[in-house]
Amino acid sequence: MKICAATGNAGKLRELRRILEAQGHEVVSQKELGITIEPEETGTTFAENALIKAETICKASGLPTIADDSGLCVDALDGAPGVYSARYCGHHGDDEANNDKLLAAMQAVPAGQRGAKFVSAVCFILPDGRHLTCMGECPGSIAFTRLCGDYGFGYDPLFIPADCGVGKTDKRPNTEKRSYAQLTPDEKDAISHRGNALAELEKQLPGFLGE
Repeated sequence: MKICAATGNAGKLRELRRILEAQGHEVVSQKELGITIEPEETGTTFAENALIKAETICKASGLPTIADDSGLCVDALDGAPGVYSARYCGHHGDDEANNDKLLAAMQAVPAGQRGAKFVSAVCFILPDGRHLTCMGECPGSIAFTRLCGDYGFGYDPLFIPADCGVGKTDKRPNTEKRSYAQLTPDEKDAISHRGNALAELEKQLPGFLGE
């Protein structure tokens, strides 16, 4: 199936394309279609924001469309930054400033209290308006400093997942305490919030489409 990916985030697009193409879909980005709309994320949940983005870009593209809204929920911060993850520092999409603010907020939090999870809502919508939303999570903890690697974007250098992938589907405990940014794409996709949401979508899509 040809699917439009409703995102202007290069890192998110790479992951959506990599996972969806492995599932057998053809992925075209909104940028490749000449769509420059950036829907305002006015929802109060990840699912609401994913639907807003999917609906807007689907109308503009005329194609089945997929949108992801995701964020980092930190236990010691009562779930923040949550749906405001991309604009935690006060403006949208500044990864460095967002990471700086999170490190400052967590500075005095001890090792045993740094639990967190990444959450993803993936919304698939058809041009007739029917849509399906699937959720995915990845538990872990917040590092004391940036753990930079060859991969990742956003908060990836600060998030240590509880597990890491083995191959494309299996997983094992992340005993090395590597961050998302230090995992290979396959290691991350097998356990990530976005990977889990898209795996659930793959399971539910045939029934949704009546196949």
